[in-house]
Amino acid sequence: MRSSFSRLALSALASSTMLSGAALAETPAADDGSNTLTEILVVGARSADTTPTSESIKPNRMSAADAASIASGLPGGALINNGALSGQVQFRGLTGSRVDVTVDGQRFGSGGPNLMDPPLQYAPLPLVARLEISRSVGSVSNGPGLAGSVNAVYKKVDFSDGTTAEVSGDLSATARSADESVGLGGIVGAATNRWRVQMLGSYEDGGDMRFPGGRIANSFHKRATVGTGLGWRSEDGTHEVALDYRHQHVGATGNPPFAMDIEYFDSDFARAKYKGSYDSLSLEASVGYVNINHAMTNYLSRPAPDAMKQRRSVAAAETWTADLKLVKQTALGDIRFGGDFADNRHNLTITNPNNPDFFLNSFKGISMKRAGAYVEWYRDMGQAGYEAGVRYDHYSSSTDGASVGSAVPAMPAMLAMAFNKTDTNITHDLVDVVLQGWYSLNDSIKLRGTLARKNRAPGYVEQYAWLPTAASGGLADGNIYVGDLNLKAETAYVAEVGLDYASDRFYARPTIFYRDIKNFIQGVAYDDTPGVVDSMVEMVAAMNGDMTPLRFANVDAKLYGFDMDMGVTLTQHLHMDGSFSYVRGEREDIDDNLYRIAPARGTVSLTYEGGDWYVRGESRFAAAQNKVSATNSEAKTAGYAIFNLYAGWWVGSNVKLTAGVENLFNRYYEDHLAGYNRISNSDVALGARLPGAGTNAFLSVEYSF
Repeated sequence: MRSSFSRLALSALASSTMLSGAALAETPAADDGSNTLTEILVVGARSADTTPTSESIKPNRMSAADAASIASGLPGGALINNGALSGQVQFRGLTGSRVDVTVDGQRFGSGGPNLMDPPLQYAPLPLVARLEISRSVGSVSNGPGLAGSVNAVYKKVDFSDGTTAEVSGDLSATARSADESVGLGGIVGAATNRWRVQMLGSYEDGGDMRFPGGRIANSFHKRATVGTGLGWRSEDGTHEVALDYRHQHVGATGNPPFAMDIEYFDSDFARAKYKGSYDSLSLEASVGYVNINHAMTNYLSRPAPDAMKQRRSVAAAETWTADLKLVKQTALGDIRFGGDFADNRHNLTITNPNNPDFFLNSFKGISMKRAGAYVEWYRDMGQAGYEAGVRYDHYSSSTDGASVGSAVPAMPAMLAMAFNKTDTNITHDLVDVVLQGWYSLNDSIKLRGTLARKNRAPGYVEQYAWLPTAASGGLADGNIYVGDLNLKAETAYVAEVGLDYASDRFYARPTIFYRDIKNFIQGVAYDDTPGVVDSMVEMVAAMNGDMTPLRFANVDAKLYGFDMDMGVTLTQHLHMDGSFSYVRGEREDIDDNLYRIAPARGTVSLTYEGGDWYVRGESRFAAAQNKVSATNSEAKTAGYAIFNLYAGWWVGSNVKLTAGVENLFNRYYEDHLAGYNRISNSDVALGARLPGAGTNAFLSVEYSF
């Protein structure tokens, strides 16, 4: 019997984890009560002493290695599929840096200007324990961002209860048919009640994705990760120190929606953390460093153009971060205050491998700094509670200008000279305010609401893209963009109202939301005469194949909609669950729709549980998207529905098998947020929207000890 959805979700949190296998659960409260309106998405196998429920065994989409596809399964969530390892999460119509995405709580800048490595690229599925997701605006203590937040938490070896070292681990292997891929990985370590040490590693390799009609050329991937971690805590458990390091290498990986493919990403992550308790005061602090080196080409993996048009771009990103959080417990609730700092550096050089005199330093010495501070009051009174927070962030950015080689044509060289004469020092001072609360009408019904003012400063591509190229900060739509040094920061005014209902047999959690966004940044026509090549920017864009370049600009926008999840217990062993999401995005300055907004979509599933095994049938559907952006020449898409089958079996207390077939009837469909094909020798037409995966059979095994 389902006595309480919240209790079931919390029980799922206790499960051991395996992203390749199975569970998806949400809880309205974090363990420390720090964010009552936060959902936690847990992907994993239950532990030996956990009774399986429909929430603790809900399967995930398995047709891809990308963790972003799992986050998209939450109500309000969607996936922008830009490649096997380049997917971005969209929440309630917002994406990119508008969503606060972290890996083990660590923020960092992307390695390239086209976001080929969104944050969740650094979350290999064999190594991730869970995804912590807030589809609401989140607390100000979580950091800046207009939409929700996603944190990919790595597996780790925790402290034990005794003084004798105990060895433990979690190993998994997955094989998929849609891209003929394998994924292997896990963690092994030893721990006592005072110290812990661990080693982790993963390897993933996949071919081109199959769809009904052939293969998507250049959709293969390769990724490997190794890392280590150390931890120490005091005898009384009041102080804890952790050191973690990871190195990740992404090898040759195709990106059909982009003008180039990944040659490599070489990335290093390091972080030191401290957590301590002092009577009624607790303190958390961390220092982090990330270094990413990246190369991409338009000739190694895809059909090479003639020698004059071959390009190899080399990029680098370096990020330093520091965080401090203090929580003071009082009779009137918790007072949280703290600060955080981020220093991001970016460089990009475009070259022709056949001509050493051809190069363009299109992003040179970019510096993006942010320093923030916040105060937050949280109070839980049992039947009701609230949270009020204020956050201030100071942004400063600059660049070392632009430079080009002697073989570069005259017009790009003239654009570089003009850019170097401008003042590129930019600052923004932003204030966020979040008020959220909840009230329980009875044991079954809880009302919740949020009012907020949230901000986002422009990114470096949006500001400093002086050269007309396809670099778009992750849009990957085939358009050519330029930036604007005079962009204002985005400011969103947010209102949300929701209800949580849970009885012995039924649960439902609907939410209505509205966002009014001033100075929303998106691409608009470069000037008032689109298609008429009468400026140097348009001439350079035309040389690169686009006579109608776009310029990042401030517009006024609004997003509103409704999402929910629900379920019902039909019998002791049979459960039905579902979710639905709808978001509408509109320009308010002109009569047009916002660009790249997911259509109405949802899932319906039926699960039969038989003790140590389960079977589940699922239908995933999306409506047609006809409300598209004319400004961005966005194409409409038709609706679709696909069907999936999943099964799981716990073989004893240490081994779990998961298997399934997705897109059972091999349905051809196009997801509205997918990119457009730019590979000439593919079974997908050049310039056509990339289709979804065909029938995908998978098998996954996890062994924990």
